[in-house]
Amino acid sequence: MRVERVSSIRLDWTQRAFLACLALGTAWPLAERPLVAQAARRVDIVSTTGCLREQSAGTWMLVNATDPVKSSANAPSKKELPTTPAMGKREFHLIGVGEFDLPSLKGQVVVVKGLHIVATPVSRLNVTAVTSGAPTCPAASSKPSRSQR
Repeated sequence: MRVERVSSIRLDWTQRAFLACLALGTAWPLAERPLVAQAARRVDIVSTTGCLREQSAGTWMLVNATDPVKSSANAPSKKELPTTPAMGKREFHLIGVGEFDLPSLKGQVVVVKGLHIVATPVSRLNVTAVTSGAPTCPAASSKPSRSQR
């Protein structure tokens, strides 16, 4: 019995990638998306000032925060630190906070820099820097009772 050798088949990179995805049971990668769609997914680094609160164990929120403004990932300069506590209407869930000693800043006005991830119902900040701005947060305005509405 004679065994013949089958010649090898040459595949370009897209064909190899398709076969690899097919073998792994994953969807075909969308590597050929238009640049416009990729630009729309860009996440900006922003800076915002607000009050640091621990919502539950290990879940940190920035409340009464100002609107985020484009920034760098570095710690804020002295001119970026608030001289009076800023009161905004925004709220952010802080993620990637393991590198920061947030318990020591709890209840303080802080400047947070990070990647702004727009989401519903609450946007997130993947934190790159946290700096104390004021030792205490201003008293939050309480919601009016039904009789005061």
